[in-house]
Formats: sequence, structure tokens, C-alpha cells
Amino acid sequence: MTNPTNDQLNKLPANQMTNQQITFMNKKAIWVIIGLMSMALLGITLLQINLIISAVKLKEDQFKQNIFDALYTVAEELEEQEYLEVRTRYSSGYARRYYEREGDREILALYLNRDFGEYTSAVNANTGILDPQSYSDLVLHRLKNGFENKPLVKRINLEQLHGLIYQKLSDKGITTDFTYGVYATEKKCFVIMDGHYLVEEPSPKGFLPSQENLYNSDYKVHLFANGEVAPGHLMAFFPNAQVFLWSQVWLNIIGSVIFTLIIMFCFAYTITVIFEQKKLSEMKTDFINNMTHEFKTPIATISLAADSITSPMIAGKTEKVQRFANIIKQENARMNSQVEKVLQMALLDKKDFKLKLTSVNLHEVIQQALENINLQVEKREGKAVASLRATQHIVEGDLTHISNIINNLLDNANKYSPEHPEIIVHSRNVSNGVEISVQDKGIGMTKEARKQIFDKFYRVHTGDLHDVKGFGLGLSYVKAMMIAHKGTIEVKSELGKGSTFILFFPFYVHHD
Repeated sequence: MTNPTNDQLNKLPANQMTNQQITFMNKKAIWVIIGLMSMALLGITLLQINLIISAVKLKEDQFKQNIFDALYTVAEELEEQEYLEVRTRYSSGYARRYYEREGDREILALYLNRDFGEYTSAVNANTGILDPQSYSDLVLHRLKNGFENKPLVKRINLEQLHGLIYQKLSDKGITTDFTYGVYATEKKCFVIMDGHYLVEEPSPKGFLPSQENLYNSDYKVHLFANGEVAPGHLMAFFPNAQVFLWSQVWLNIIGSVIFTLIIMFCFAYTITVIFEQKKLSEMKTDFINNMTHEFKTPIATISLAADSITSPMIAGKTEKVQRFANIIKQENARMNSQVEKVLQMALLDKKDFKLKLTSVNLHEVIQQALENINLQVEKREGKAVASLRATQHIVEGDLTHISNIINNLLDNANKYSPEHPEIIVHSRNVSNGVEISVQDKGIGMTKEARKQIFDKFYRVHTGDLHDVKGFGLGLSYVKAMMIAHKGTIEVKSELGKGSTFILFFPFYVHHD
């Protein structure tokens, strides 16, 4: 059946809108809301992902900056330490003592020419006296050149370097594993690595894997870069940098994921509830329509029978009065039966019922139910038989409710068998109880119908035919009663080939 178009809806008066048209509009509104909520949820998720990526990028930039700051600090302190050593040697150097000790300029000139010829420029040409400031500067320059001409490894204290680099990185909050090394520019090889001296020879086969990673690292600074070419570089490599960076934001990530999942769960749950409530509303509407139809026929029959009894032509005829009175009684009983079903379900919903537990003979219940249903089945040229093989068929239960369970299943088997019903009831003993199966060769059910068959108000669709009467409460009642008896019920069915309902009754109902 196709949905009405908007033009068709607009042509209808407001008071003539059908349930189908209202349902169509409700569906449209629900899907619009779902679409909007989905877009909002997607947008929030993308924003969260973008924020997380931005946070990681910010941490990465900060991580790099902290590493360079630490390495630059280490390089500066090494250079400062070397300068202090130069000053110390100058302060205690013998050249300064020559000047302070000897007052005779000729002797001083002799010393200068013999031992410090390059410093004669510090002597004043007019007076022949050594200028103190010029002399100091020249001595410092000579000492400094002496340090700069040393091999790179001689200019670095191994323990000092190791302690400095760990301390400065730790001060910056960098605690992840790393390797470091000192690379000699002239020799083109590493001379120090992770607190150890290395052989100062370039490898003809290239670097080792650990050295390769260190050499290609972005984290490198110059060492003793006073000239045009730095004699060496201090390098560091962090193999677990990404893990360390993500660990800095893992709380934010987990929080975002948890809250996003909560929102998604609530969204999915809300949508599920909306559709379940919508389906329940539709089934309740069908229930009311079915109930109206079920009550309308007996009411009309009772009304006609009452009118007939009060008619002067019938009033004097005892047989006809008795006949119409029986009709009224039968229809009234039929209405009472329908009302009782509704009341039973109301009690089940409230869990306001108690089982009257006694010893129940299941075979007797089945035989009695078969006698009742055969009155209807035989009129349709069908049969309802039993194959009872359970040797122990006495169980603890409520006789009334167990009888209603069997009668409901047999009634359904009859109603959903188009013609010539064939119904078989089997029984057999299983572990700790009795298994009863009610099998028919009726219209069967689809997989979707099997999922909903025990829902309240649900009725299996029979196409465009509406000859199957009922409220859709029978199987819901059966399921509730089986649970109350600590038993189980399952259904096996194939469309067009019939259905089989399998019940399990334990021998004893264990109380909670």
C-alpha cells in the first residue's frame, strides 16, 4: 500500500484524516528529527576529533621546543665550562707570573723573544714595556686556540655531558626514552653516544641502525660554534615520541570517547524507544479496533435477541424465548471471556498475580484441551491429535494457567491454519522436566514475525484478509505464564509450512 501524497492530504478535511495519513506524517517528522540529531552527533564527533588532533599537535610543538631548549642549554653550559677552564689556566699560567716577577725590561724582552715570540706585539714600541691588558688578551687567545685545536672528545667531559642532558630534559618534563650522541663534523662520525666514547672512524658501510636514527633526527644543535664551521653537533633521538605525546592527552581522549559513546548510546536508545513506542501505539490502535469489532458482534446479537424476546409474536412461545435466551447467554459469555483476557494481561503487567501451585497432570490437560478444540477443527474437516510419550507427566504448577497456555496454543494453531487444520501435540521427558510441542501445518511465520510473536498486541499479518480474530494478547500471556512457572517457550516456523511451539515445564517451580 503506497503512502498518500501531500496533495492528497491537503484535499482531505481536517476531521477526515485517517490513521494511515497521521502515521505517515509522524514517520516523516521522526525521520527528520533522526536526520538532524545524526548530523549534530556527527558534527560533535568531528569537532572532538579535530580538538584532539589540535591538542596533540600543540603538545608536539611544545615537545620539540622543550627538546631544543634543553639541547641548547647543554651546549651553552659545555662552552661556558670550557671558557671557565681557560680563565682558570690563565689565572695560574706561568706567562702572567713572568710579567709580575721580572722588573727588568731587558730580561722580560728576552723571555718574550725566546718563549712567547708571538706576544712581542704586546710590548709598547716607545717604552719597551709590556702592556698588561694587551698581554692578558693575547694569553687568553693563545689558551683558547689551544683548546679549540684539541680533538672534540678532549673538550667534553663525558660524565658532565651525560648528567646535563638527562637533567635538562627532565627539567622540561621529558621523561620518555631517548638516545643521544656527539657527531664530529671533520671525522664524519659519532665520537660519543649514550655516555660512551666510540671509535673515531667513519664506517665504510654507513651508520648502524641506532646511529642512523640519531643522525637523521631533527633534534641537533651545534657544539663550540665559534668559527664558521662547528666542530661537532649534539644530537638526540626519541623512539617513543608519539607514544609519549599521546600519553599526555590520553585522559582527554578517553573522556571524549566515553562521553561521545554515552551520547551515541542515548541517541540510539532514544530512537529505539521512539520506534518501539510508535509500534506499540499502532498495535494498541489495532487492539482497540479488534476489540471494538469483537464486542460489536455479540452486542448486536444480544440486542437482536432481546428485541425478539420482547416482541409480542415471540413472547408467548417458550421454545423461541429459550433459544434467544441461550443466544444472549452465549454471547455474554463470549464477551466475558474477551474482557477476562484483557484483565489477565493487566494483572500480568502489574505482576499482581500469584500462582496456585498444585500437582498438574499435563496429559490430562492436553487431552481436555484437544477435546475442546476438536469441536472447531472437525467442522473444518481437520484433526487435532496427541502423541504423548512422557512417562513422568506430573509437574508443579497452576492448573488454570497451564490449561489456558495449552488452549491458547491450540486455538492459534486452528486460527492460522487456512483449511483442513492438522494439529499434533507431542510430549516427552527431558532433563528435570517435560517438553510439550504444539505443531501445525498452517501459514507459518516470517523471521521478523518470530521475533515479535510474544509482544503484547502483536498479531501475525494474514495479508489483506481479516478473518483471524483476536486481541494479540494470547502469546504474550503464554510467555508470561511460562516465565512464572520457571519454564521456557520457543517457536520454530517457516512461512507456508506451519509452526511448532515448544514448551518446557520443570517438575518443580523453585521460588525466589
